[in-house]
Amino acid sequence: MASELPFEQPLVELRGKIEELKKFGQEKNIDFSDEINRLEERYARLAEEMYAEVTVHQKIQIVKTPQRPTTLEYIQAMFTDFLELHGDRLFGDDLAIVGGLAKLNGVPVTVIGHQKGKDTKDNIARNFGMPHPEGFRKALRLMRQADKFRRPIITFIDVTGAYPGASAEERGQSEAIARNLMEMSAFRVPIICVVIGEGGSGGALALGVGNRILMLEHAIYSVISPEGAASILFKDATKAPQAAEAMKITAQDIKSLGLIDEIVPEPAGGAHKNLEKQAETLKSCIWSHLQELQKLTDEELRENRYNKFRSFGTYRQSQRLPLPLPSEG
Repeated sequence: MASELPFEQPLVELRGKIEELKKFGQEKNIDFSDEINRLEERYARLAEEMYAEVTVHQKIQIVKTPQRPTTLEYIQAMFTDFLELHGDRLFGDDLAIVGGLAKLNGVPVTVIGHQKGKDTKDNIARNFGMPHPEGFRKALRLMRQADKFRRPIITFIDVTGAYPGASAEERGQSEAIARNLMEMSAFRVPIICVVIGEGGSGGALALGVGNRILMLEHAIYSVISPEGAASILFKDATKAPQAAEAMKITAQDIKSLGLIDEIVPEPAGGAHKNLEKQAETLKSCIWSHLQELQKLTDEELRENRYNKFRSFGTYRQSQRLPLPLPSEG
């Protein structure tokens, strides 16, 4: 198996028994094919049942696994001629966000995304995927360039949240995120945003103002982590599963609220089980939306984006009561 998540332990144990039986049969030259076939059928049924009803807590385990494909892995699998660009031209180069020029089915695009590390050394270099302001400013620089040269923008979102440290605040973290929101809303090119893992708070929103917003099947989108919410609501971080259920953070919940346009299916057990298949599915989905958006004019693209975000949420207007007049004297 590509990884061993806690809820997958029954599958791991059953697979182990199958492999042991195969090995024993080869060593003793005994035919156990009937028993092995029965166990394989049992394994297939168990996997189907397990992955058909994945809980919110299990989805969080899936998106947090170190084997989860990253932005760079998707870029390598889906695009050609990728040329990474660095730096924000103001402070430095934040490795927690990557981006550059590429081609999608021969069409020049600008692709940008959060980048987590694949091991301890890489995670430290990339600040565990939590961008500083210079990361968001690098993304904005690339998006401005894309708008100037009329290249569609594709963003991959996978972040626990923007870095909350003092150094980030000193360099204007909130302003950098807010500016991205403002400027992305006015670009004249198609913007497609894909939540491939965690969509955490402002760090996700800074790359999330698009004409189309997609989420992978097991991705999550939230204003705060379930652990953080549990610490605030219940004063107990161990109640994160309970908080996650109440927060409505899964792709299915977000789609039902009308906040995203499409849920992209994942291979059984998650994208990390079969990167090639996942990349092929996602590429096809992005390409379909891009072809639709390329038919729109500059103004129609802006209107589309404006109307999408203006339609989020509902409100109720109550009758306004007259204010009492000030008493004399």
